[in-house]
Amino acid sequence: MGDVDLEQQEPFPVERQDEKRDLPDGRRKLGCCDKFQQSVSRWMLPEDARSTYLQRANCCPPPVFIIAISVVELSMFIYYAVWKPQKQWVTLEEGIWNSRLTYRAEYRQEAWRFLSYMFVHAGVEHIVGNLFMQLLLGIPLELVHKGFEVGMVYLAGVLAGSLASSIFDPLSALVGASGGVYALIGGYFMNAVVNFREMIPLLGVFRILVIVIIVGVDFGFAFYRRFAGDEGGMKVSFVAHFGGIVAGMTVGYVFFSDYNKKLLKDPRFWMCIVGYLVFFLFAVIFNIFISPAAS
Repeated sequence: MGDVDLEQQEPFPVERQDEKRDLPDGRRKLGCCDKFQQSVSRWMLPEDARSTYLQRANCCPPPVFIIAISVVELSMFIYYAVWKPQKQWVTLEEGIWNSRLTYRAEYRQEAWRFLSYMFVHAGVEHIVGNLFMQLLLGIPLELVHKGFEVGMVYLAGVLAGSLASSIFDPLSALVGASGGVYALIGGYFMNAVVNFREMIPLLGVFRILVIVIIVGVDFGFAFYRRFAGDEGGMKVSFVAHFGGIVAGMTVGYVFFSDYNKKLLKDPRFWMCIVGYLVFFLFAVIFNIFISPAAS
């Protein structure tokens, strides 16, 4: 036998931190990250797509989009609450209404307002509710589908919300990211309903009921702000919620149900894109030639 270089041997068996330990029955012992990824896959994907996700699962890139947009929204809320002359944090005041970010019918020719309204919120319950829901759903969705898909669905909901509001409630103002939040909810909801038997069946009913309850409570606040509240003589539209959830149940559902598939080869994708573009063109024509706000 040849000599063995003792310097190349380890005196004792050392367990590396990045090595996976096996259990006596041969199964691999899961770490905290593995358990988290498994939970994400069960909540976000049907059974036939979970193994592919778990093989690729990692936190690189992290959920940058949803965290970044949440930080910007929170920063803007703090700015208007602290540096602007607000009487209290729970209501809209003059600083919000005069913001060049808020959507107002008389300024609809400033096209950026159809998106920028998502950065300003009506009060504490408004910003907290939106941030809670978009982080709760957005982070696991972005871990599975990555930032581009989640960002596209979110922004599609924001734009659909403001366009729908300009058509069906044309004289009201619009603030908040509810259109984007409801797009995420709509996409996830449709995916959960269609794949009901595969996405944790025992908790399926509970999960859908929780979404319905949260949506119902938020709609209640939105209806109150529109019909009972009077914030500085302005009415805050609730129609963006409907626009966002419809965008989520169409565009969002296609994005979130096509995991590990060629999106451009899915006819549902092109149907949704064409439908969205038709709606967009109609809204543009309506706002230029038909809207009562134009008179």
